[in-house]
Amino acid sequence: MLQIIKKIFNFAGKKRELLKKAVLTAFVGAIFGALQFAALMIVLDAVIAKEYTVAVIFGALGIMLLSIIGRLICMYHSTNAETEVGYFMVAQKRIEIGDRLRYIPMGYFNKNSLGAITGVVTTTLGDVENSAARCLVTLFGGFLNTFALCLMLFIVDWRLGLLSLTGIAVYLSATEISTRKSKATGPARQKAQEQLSESVLEYVQGMSVVKAYGLEKDNRQTVQKTIEESCNKALKLEYTVLPWSGIRQGVVWIFSLLIGICSVMFYFQGSMPLSRCILMLIASFMIYRELENAGNMSDLLQMLGASIDTANAIDGIPIMDEKGAELAPQDASVTFKDVEFSYEERKILDHINIEIKPQTTTAIVGPSGSGKTTLCHLIARFWDVQGGQILVGGHPVQEYKLDSLMKNISMVFQNVYLFQDTIENNIKFGRPDATREEVEAAAKRACCHEFIMALPDGYDTVVGEAGGTLSGGERQRISIARALLKDAPIVILDEATASVDPENEKELQEAIDALTQNKTIIMIAHRLKTVRHANQILVLDNGHIVQQGTHEELAGEPGLYYDFLNARKEAVGWKVSR
Repeated sequence: MLQIIKKIFNFAGKKRELLKKAVLTAFVGAIFGALQFAALMIVLDAVIAKEYTVAVIFGALGIMLLSIIGRLICMYHSTNAETEVGYFMVAQKRIEIGDRLRYIPMGYFNKNSLGAITGVVTTTLGDVENSAARCLVTLFGGFLNTFALCLMLFIVDWRLGLLSLTGIAVYLSATEISTRKSKATGPARQKAQEQLSESVLEYVQGMSVVKAYGLEKDNRQTVQKTIEESCNKALKLEYTVLPWSGIRQGVVWIFSLLIGICSVMFYFQGSMPLSRCILMLIASFMIYRELENAGNMSDLLQMLGASIDTANAIDGIPIMDEKGAELAPQDASVTFKDVEFSYEERKILDHINIEIKPQTTTAIVGPSGSGKTTLCHLIARFWDVQGGQILVGGHPVQEYKLDSLMKNISMVFQNVYLFQDTIENNIKFGRPDATREEVEAAAKRACCHEFIMALPDGYDTVVGEAGGTLSGGERQRISIARALLKDAPIVILDEATASVDPENEKELQEAIDALTQNKTIIMIAHRLKTVRHANQILVLDNGHIVQQGTHEELAGEPGLYYDFLNARKEAVGWKVSR
């Protein structure tokens, strides 16, 4: 139990002192609560002795009032502190995870489910947010409250004080065993919760495929199984700790009864006055009340420990920006020197050597799976190469801090992702400090100002998740406006025009022309008119550059590029006949 308590305090980070304050305030509140017994003792002594003086009555009322007000104030501050700790320590962890994910190799996301990460940030940290601080305050407050009452019993009669402390010791022993028993089932329940988040997220994201292939029932059954598994794991955790909860309850009842019996026995033996006997009988029903609350909270500890371990596990994922520096590139050149890269056992790029000069256009063509996208992503350090070097502006990419590197690169992807935010904020994503005037200027150059102004709230229109409320061409032009506003010297176009409707093609091509002026351009493309004016064309096949040159040089020699041209000519010559 102590290890988990220490783990929660460490997890609190900057709010650790506030958490200690919450626990201390709860203890002070317990002391104020114990004053009620002092007031009761004064009243009982006065009743039995029949000494009803004004001083006695107002003295007892004053102590009771002090007890109530003091405890309310302590409860107010303790509750505020524990609430602040719970929200802020989890908010800080979520921010840390978000920041860390930016520097994690993209290969991590290939091996690990998006649902698992989502589960950590939502369900797992949600458990910590709602329960960790409250659990600790209730736990410590309950134990300290009971301990304070035991001290009061010592003042009244040392024998009953010793008996009450023995009850606490037995209760703590049962609690510790209960915590250890839940050690095996707590993490399993946590894992089931993560799998539930993963399954639901996958079901929602794949809804179009589910509907298209009539798999609603099959996929619903999969989600239902995950829900049932989560339910079973949660029940197993409850069944594991339930017997020990009963034992703890039994300990409370037995020792409360013993305190009452001993009080009566001591009175009849003449070793305890009647007023103290009555006081101890009342105390026997109240002394372990807060301890019970603390014991119930202790059952959450193992689950919270597993949640914190899961969240902290993300800190162990290796990142790519540990030794980088803020560098200024010498120019906008890109150089590949004997670069090798593999996805696990699959070789993607094999001894690639390329020199891309500043303010030139390089087109990359080749069959699907040849390594075109990977080659472009390596420039931006989505992954690190396994052999050779990539230099941007004369410096190896590993020598840059990732933020410093990405200041020099703009990327426009085939599948554009827009965040569920305003159009203005989506355009400003690469330059958050941009003014509205700068945003509009970029949008005009990207040929998207007119359709934005036609939207209900113009630039303040909130697009749906992933930009689902806009057409593909509109999303693409907004992504180009984003890149224009960033104004990086190197622009990577990953098949940016591959899936654009013919009616949007003219506007999109004008947007790309605006984006690529006076830049170093690296483009993946399948359209002839997109690549024929490039300064150099790289033909990739099975991870090797099999051809390299201008359109005029490659068009006349046999090879993949020649086949590429013929295939395009045949496609242009296709006609629909009756």
